[in-house]
Amino acid sequence: MQHAVGSPLPPPHQPGHGPAAGWSPAAHHPGPPPYQGAPQGPGPAPHPGYTGAPAGPHPPVPQAPAPHPPVPPAAHQPVPPAGPHMPPHPPGAPAPETTGHVPLPPGGPVPMPAVPPAAAVPDPTCTTLAVLLIGPAGAGKTSVAKYWAEHRRVPTAHISLDDVREWVRSGFADPQSGWNDNSEAQYRLARRTCGFAARNFLANGISCILDDAVFPDRPVVGLGGWKRHVGPGLLPVVLLPGLEIVLERNAERSGNRRLTDEEVARIHGRMAGWYGSGLPIIDNSQLDVPQTAKVLDDVLTRSLASPPSW
Repeated sequence: MQHAVGSPLPPPHQPGHGPAAGWSPAAHHPGPPPYQGAPQGPGPAPHPGYTGAPAGPHPPVPQAPAPHPPVPPAAHQPVPPAGPHMPPHPPGAPAPETTGHVPLPPGGPVPMPAVPPAAAVPDPTCTTLAVLLIGPAGAGKTSVAKYWAEHRRVPTAHISLDDVREWVRSGFADPQSGWNDNSEAQYRLARRTCGFAARNFLANGISCILDDAVFPDRPVVGLGGWKRHVGPGLLPVVLLPGLEIVLERNAERSGNRRLTDEEVARIHGRMAGWYGSGLPIIDNSQLDVPQTAKVLDDVLTRSLASPPSW
């Protein structure tokens, strides 16, 4: 009578050592594996003369599939070298993004531009600048600022105060509803946000041009606020066409950016106070947008050579 037996036991395992040579981890333990589909029960009683060896030939034991090649421990896996902005990551951790982390210089106040030597003529088209374009509604500030930024030879950002101010939806300060505490607070928040953005752009080598309807009779809120938010190196330029041109351009507007003729005339009259202030003024009544941008470059060249005091 034959009894089914398993493969011989492996040598005793010693702590700190791997599997013994020649023994496959997939070998069976003594005794046949229980049938998985039925509850286990006590095995057959051993024969009185059973010595642990097979009494005769028996069917060969099926061989387990060969194990996969061993994977080296994580400690021995090579770690990719860290790039200039990519700190090394621990073994086994997911690989970082291919772009890594690029540190950005913090934005600080923009200093006054250095006065170049008399022999050197500054070129505003390839210089990092911070420009504030001032003018009434309908003067063409946004169009000129956008065109000027797009046609420079160095990266330049156009930061529109009206666009930032219109981020506010609920409780939006509509210029057509007049001036009140709510609208003044929103304008101040928008100016400060634009100032922070300009400082960050300039700290990373990107020029900026901002446009705003700054009134000369409110220096603390107007130029004083921009100087605090951006810095004394900001170059202000006034864009002031004639009243008839402003009224004509305002009539072409739509939505809340179109003002009444009375409001446009009142704003234009207040802007006339810039004459005699020392700031450069451009009358673009007979100039299109590219021509005005060219004149703006000429004005900025003079401002770099002799920065205005404001």
